[in-house]
Amino acid sequence: MASSVWRGHLTFGLVSFPIRLFSAARSETVSFNLLHKDDHSRIRQVTYCQSEDKPVARSELVKGYEYEKDRYVVIEDEDIKKVAPKTAKVMEILEFVKADQVDAIYLESSYYVAPDEGGEKPYALLYEALRQSAYYAVAKVAMHNREHIIILRPGLKGILSHTMYYQDEIREVDEFRTDTSLVKDKELDLAKMLISSLEAEFEPQKYHDAYRENLQKMIEAKIEGENIVATPETHVAPVIDIMEALKKSLAEKRKPAAVATAAQAQEESPAEAEPKKREPKSRVS
Repeated sequence: MASSVWRGHLTFGLVSFPIRLFSAARSETVSFNLLHKDDHSRIRQVTYCQSEDKPVARSELVKGYEYEKDRYVVIEDEDIKKVAPKTAKVMEILEFVKADQVDAIYLESSYYVAPDEGGEKPYALLYEALRQSAYYAVAKVAMHNREHIIILRPGLKGILSHTMYYQDEIREVDEFRTDTSLVKDKELDLAKMLISSLEAEFEPQKYHDAYRENLQKMIEAKIEGENIVATPETHVAPVIDIMEALKKSLAEKRKPAAVATAAQAQEESPAEAEPKKREPKSRVS
């Protein structure tokens, strides 16, 4: 089992039980090192003093906060320790909120919440209550030298948690707004039809990072001394007539269905596919 990132008790009301948090996701990327162009030796980062115009050792560095232009107050590690939240062992549920009221923009890192020894029954009780009530729990916990607000929600197999951005951490952009009066009813109807034609079950396993895969293939090709094949460019023409673009998009989506219908007709039995012969008219003697 993976190592837990936090261990303690979850409390709501007078109910308390032991839990553990495990990281639920992490970003994957291709990393590179900086090398000297001439001999490919590894480059080390150097801390440099601008006023003395020379490198300085890390042991000579201190933290500083710029409170005015080019004026700093020095902050010692001991100063930070005095005001940092202590390593808490309790995650306290503050309230329960309707699931549809939680905007995903507030969700940060994801964790699996697992019951620790002796906490299986109350854990299952909370999970089932959240699942059936369509509510999320809002909890508070001190973790990684910071106080976090955490959202607890029911997943497919257990409780998931997400650290939450605070309101003052959400960037407010005045230009981010939508004028829905620009939309015409016919355009909206076609857009809904296009959405319906692209409807599918959410299957995250079918999505892949093509750029990362191409980087890895390129690196392997370079190691083997092979030529690098450039990725073909995608040209997107600007949309001039949105109605015409929507109609063409729908027509493209309908083509596979028409081909399938034709193929199905060819698979019919000869008796069903072959047109019926006309019976000769009987002659009256």
